[in-house]
Amino acid sequence: MKNTFFTFFSLFALYMLFLGQPLIDAERSKNAARSADNTLTAAEAKAGWKLLFDGKTSGGWRGFNKTSFPDGWVVENGTLKSLGVAKDAHGGDIVYGFDVFEDFELTVDWKISPGGNSGIIYHVLEGAKYTAPYQTGPEYQLIDDTGFPQKLEDWQKTGADYAMYLPPADKKLKPAGEWNRSRIVFTKQKTEYYLNGKLTVSFVPWSDDWTKRRNSGKWEAFPDYGKARSGLISFQDHGSNIWFKNIKARKL
Repeated sequence: MKNTFFTFFSLFALYMLFLGQPLIDAERSKNAARSADNTLTAAEAKAGWKLLFDGKTSGGWRGFNKTSFPDGWVVENGTLKSLGVAKDAHGGDIVYGFDVFEDFELTVDWKISPGGNSGIIYHVLEGAKYTAPYQTGPEYQLIDDTGFPQKLEDWQKTGADYAMYLPPADKKLKPAGEWNRSRIVFTKQKTEYYLNGKLTVSFVPWSDDWTKRRNSGKWEAFPDYGKARSGLISFQDHGSNIWFKNIKARKL
């Protein structure tokens, strides 16, 4: 019995040394690559993903309608952070100026301060007649749903296509100060927003339903809202702290 146990133990030790440990090390390396902030895995790079923020510099980002990175944002501990100095929804937003996106997929990790308000805006146009990205680009809304100091309508809550399509009441939103992951998949056939892996809205851009919503309510006062078929990606400074990391996009 002892000899049998000793033989089994010896064989197990040899397995761990020559086969098991390399497999464990490989899995650890795989998990490290998957979880490392502001990096692309080999699979992501092969699939055409592009990293829009390296976690160290503001390279590629600048102020909306500006040529430089604004004072209201900093790179801090591997994040793009809004200092919340904008007094309203004009003047503090940033855009990724190195590329223009038409049909695309975007993933972003973000967290917001208590009572905070921000957004991810895309198909943004610049020019003298525009004072903010939201005047032209649709917005994936980011906000502290429960701690915002004013009453929010459903179309103003996180995961909404702002003032257009409402998110579900049972969405998976983590509270202010905790990291969330948002995903946008935009194509001319269908557009989807996700929050922490769960679908929040789905719509067909420029459809009859979309046009009806666009031509009523808030967007009546903004004639160029949502009409661009391609444009820049923007993050909003709406007067509160917000942090972004793992900003990845690919063209579809």
